Amino acid sequence: MYRKYIKRLIGLLFSIVGLPIFAVIFLIVAPIIVLEDKGPVFYNAPRLGRNGEIYKMFKFRSMKVNAPDLRNEDGSTYNGDSDPRVTKVGKILRKTSLDEIPQLLNILKGDMALIGPRPDLPDALSVYQPGEEKKLSVLPGITGYSQAYHRNLIDLHDRFREDVYYAEHLTFGMDVKIFFKTIQTVLLRKGVYRDETGKKIVEKKQN
Repeated sequence: MYRKYIKRLIGLLFSIVGLPIFAVIFLIVAPIIVLEDKGPVFYNAPRLGRNGEIYKMFKFRSMKVNAPDLRNEDGSTYNGDSDPRVTKVGKILRKTSLDEIPQLLNILKGDMALIGPRPDLPDALSVYQPGEEKKLSVLPGITGYSQAYHRNLIDLHDRFREDVYYAEHLTFGMDVKIFFKTIQTVLLRKGVYRDETGKKIVEKKQN
């Protein structure tokens, strides 16, 4: 009952209540993004949704226009404190997780849930190890088990395994714990950046 109906209802109510907050943040953030680095306010990122369907995930743009796609050696997206691709306002948006606020619109559309595995890039399908695709059995979320407890600190396949665990053990109680743990993680700014010292960074070639 919770997985099929109540979880969706809670997400809808949360996103509707959050829309006025999103509107206020948009009025403040949007002009700053445009003034600092001419370009779109939003970054519409292709992501894997439930059952592997691709959708557009909305984020406030935190990178410069036409920034290269840098990846860690394990294939995850590079995320570092000294990343030259990130704008000044983008650093603030990332540290506070305000760049994720536009995903309230994805919840309204039915692409995402408030809580679920963080969505992967479409090319993740080619790197999933056997069983890791089970994470796609539930809607991706604005925050999730791995995001709340580790944010960006663990390797790609460790995150996939935690996502699968969540998908297989999803309960109301687990979602409540993740929700409050996320608030703590964001307020304390834990795990914003992975320590990539000594790790190989590569540019993903565009097809």
